Amino acid sequence: MRAEQPGNITVYAPRLVAEGKVKEGGQFNLERLLPTAGWVKQAWEPSEEEFLSSSGLDAFVFMRIFIFSLKVFAVGGIIGMFVLLPINYAGSQLSDDSDFQHKSLDSFSISNVNNGSNRPDDIFVIFKLIKSKYALILDASSDLPGFGSRLWVHFCAAYIFTGIVCYLLFREYLYLSSKRIAYFYSSKPQPQQFTILVSGIPVTPGSTCHDTVERFFLEYHPSTYLSNSVIHRNNKLQSLLNDADKLYKKLTNLKQKNDAPKRQRRDGCLGICGRKVDIVDHYERRLGDIEDNVRMEQSSLEAKEVRAAFVTFKTRFGAAIALRIQESVNPTEWVTEKVPEPHDVYWAFFTVSFLRRWISKLFLSFVPPIMIMLSSMQGYISWSQIQKSACTKVLWFTVWNIFFANVLSGSALYRVNVFLEPKEIPRILAEAVPSQASFFIAYVVTSGWTTIASELFRLTTLLSNFMSRTFCRNSSDDFDPPSIPYHSEIPRIRLFGLLGVTYFILAPLILPFLLIYFCLGYIIFRNQLLKVYVPKFETGGEFWPTVHNSTIFSLILMHIIGIGIFGLKKLPLASILILPLPILTLLFNEYCQKRFFPIFKEYPAECLIKKDRADQNEHNMPEFYAELANAYNDPALKPKQKVQFSSGLAWHDVHGGALGESHLLTLISNDEHKTLHREVLATQVVFHGVSLDN
Repeated sequence: MRAEQPGNITVYAPRLVAEGKVKEGGQFNLERLLPTAGWVKQAWEPSEEEFLSSSGLDAFVFMRIFIFSLKVFAVGGIIGMFVLLPINYAGSQLSDDSDFQHKSLDSFSISNVNNGSNRPDDIFVIFKLIKSKYALILDASSDLPGFGSRLWVHFCAAYIFTGIVCYLLFREYLYLSSKRIAYFYSSKPQPQQFTILVSGIPVTPGSTCHDTVERFFLEYHPSTYLSNSVIHRNNKLQSLLNDADKLYKKLTNLKQKNDAPKRQRRDGCLGICGRKVDIVDHYERRLGDIEDNVRMEQSSLEAKEVRAAFVTFKTRFGAAIALRIQESVNPTEWVTEKVPEPHDVYWAFFTVSFLRRWISKLFLSFVPPIMIMLSSMQGYISWSQIQKSACTKVLWFTVWNIFFANVLSGSALYRVNVFLEPKEIPRILAEAVPSQASFFIAYVVTSGWTTIASELFRLTTLLSNFMSRTFCRNSSDDFDPPSIPYHSEIPRIRLFGLLGVTYFILAPLILPFLLIYFCLGYIIFRNQLLKVYVPKFETGGEFWPTVHNSTIFSLILMHIIGIGIFGLKKLPLASILILPLPILTLLFNEYCQKRFFPIFKEYPAECLIKKDRADQNEHNMPEFYAELANAYNDPALKPKQKVQFSSGLAWHDVHGGALGESHLLTLISNDEHKTLHREVLATQVVFHGVSLDN
């Protein structure tokens, strides 16, 4: 309901505002406070292909996590709720304990199932219907140790559930790999498909890095080499540009307020002493000083070359050949690496020394928190690589910190010691995990459902927007549409997936709560991806292998706990017979790694050559090659010049070509502010790279 108020449009639909599909402004409307479910219909309506074309393959894969989880736990829920749960509740193991006074949620767990026994009246439930035909066989088998225990139902359920999950994983991997290839074929030429990063360039005395790269690739890749763009160490220059950007935002806000008294301040310490000055004039002078420093710093950057360069080729196949083969006899020279989209490049990586990056990697192995920051320190050249790395780190940190920390109560040293004795792991987990079933059911309801609801209501952003509009009077044009934080959302979703798989045979009562979580998550995140989050980079669905690996880990964990639980329940035969299950699961995972993972790592040569041949019929390829030569130029090195207007100071980029259109950073009067801001947004796009297919 609050989303329908005009003032909150930048909170609940910033993407639509940025794309110009809805307009800001308007008056408060009391009728719009009435809750409606129209957003559900709007989120549900777009087809799969429409969602893919609108939000990209990464968002599409993100939503497939919910679909996959719903399939798994829908089938698992049927088995768990209608087969395992009645058997658990019908047991009397807990009521036999002297310290167990009354029924609780533990009555629905495997802990309540009676231990294995040789009693003939404890009939194996699965074979009840066929007992009349094979009475002699069953009567004979009832003499086997523990064969009459109801725990054999859980044993069979573990095999069935594992088979279902592996089948669904295979189908999902197959489907997404075909989508990835189809998405590649349908895409326009992208700079990252024709470009590689080359580091460890052996520059000879008296020669520049650019000339060295030019000579090398013209000699060894003469038919496919196009150009190169050398990288410079420009941390000081980038700092100056950041200062200029902050000053510009302050100036535009001051101009918009048009409040003369508030434009006066003292130029002394903390603005409380010294002579009074006009803040706008003061900021304009500082902006001019920064502009002069920027030009001086740019002119001195030629001597600050990093021994690395972006090298572009005429074909995708040529770039792939240069990427996949060793370029030099010395493997530490001419090292090649994949590149991201131009606006996805993490330029700060190139300003950090090798020693500092090595120390950061060493530090990373000891300190797990703040994963996204540590991933940026680890040595990745793009924001998407940082997000993928952080996603894996946050996932395992979350599993350890929430699952194992609660299951293995005690000190951190005790938890580590548990895994130093592999033979004891099944027994320890079997004793600890079922006892935490009630806690994790409550965790799904409190943390899971609450997190999903907060994603829809966006209370933090709503409060920030209200404070900004009420007290700061900031322009609504200044907002930056957010992008979805995959590094935190995917680990959270997979944690709930792990809980569902792990507790499938232990406490199936958790499954309905998980189904509600994934249903809510599917429709809410579909709405958010269509209206709120703007895709800032595109990896082509490379997050899915992390999802696959975490699911395999969950299955193996379920098997290990199963081995221990059947041992504790005095059913050693089941513990032995379940041993092939983790082995078969690992073999299945190995097959998937060889069958599908290479497609998510690199596009095959067959696809690259077909796409290159198709491009030969495109009439706009010469223009694309001209743009490609400048696609990976460092944004901080773009020359600036100062222009004087009657209304104030202005900067603009002086570039030619499609990548260097003039975008004014003008400080103008209040009436011209909105027109200017659209130009500024375009400038900010240039500063962070340009997508050539737009």
